[in-house]
Amino acid sequence: MNRIQSKLEENKKLLSIYFTAGYPNLNDTVSIIQDLEKNGVDMIEIGLPFSDPLADGPTIQESSTAALKNGMTTETLFNQLKDIRKTVEIPLIIMGYFNPMLQYGVEAFCKKCQELGIDGLIIPDLPVDVYHEEYQAIFEKYGLINVFLITPQTSEERIRYIDSISNGFIYMVSSASTTGAKSGFGDEQTQYFERIAKMDLKNPQVIGFGISNNETFTAATKYAKGAIIGSAFVKHLTTNGNKQIDQFVKSILG
Repeated sequence: MNRIQSKLEENKKLLSIYFTAGYPNLNDTVSIIQDLEKNGVDMIEIGLPFSDPLADGPTIQESSTAALKNGMTTETLFNQLKDIRKTVEIPLIIMGYFNPMLQYGVEAFCKKCQELGIDGLIIPDLPVDVYHEEYQAIFEKYGLINVFLITPQTSEERIRYIDSISNGFIYMVSSASTTGAKSGFGDEQTQYFERIAKMDLKNPQVIGFGISNNETFTAATKYAKGAIIGSAFVKHLTTNGNKQIDQFVKSILG
């Protein structure tokens, strides 16, 4: 069983944290992953920086630009992660855009992920039908879970299609905007969370975009298996470097 699937079976609400590989400094990637696990984070999304990150808000875009300037590349990230499974047990997911994977070679990329112990991928700009028709067999060959995003605008038919070809979790984007920390959720978002919960999908849902503190984490996980924090953690890294990660995680979990 894939580590993501094992983690989803645990009887608890999950905290997943996103950060950009190579930020704030090029060689911070491994120590940030280790510190997050040590402080009780359940899953980690490692952002592969890209020059045109369409789904990301300004905080993550800026971290991407800085990481690229620091010298982060696909090859560099793979080199940094070569021994990660000697020290880290929790699920690791690479979140990135399709272009760098295409340039690397999709099968070669998936094979490398398997060798390193990466459990899944999130590729916001890879359409679900293209994945299903052209790439699903490759992902499955290398034991990788592909995680799809849904938004409040995604049709029920599309959500059920995504659910039918998924084998991990569905990433529920809390609003139609780009990523970014919010102070709370409005009625519209709460209704959306309730609507998806009532659909009784076979894959659990994890909510992302706008989770930044204990209040929003608790509100999101009332309706879903877990929540993903990105911008708020990247802001923490911008202010504190790779220090005080324990305090950040504690502030979310309460």
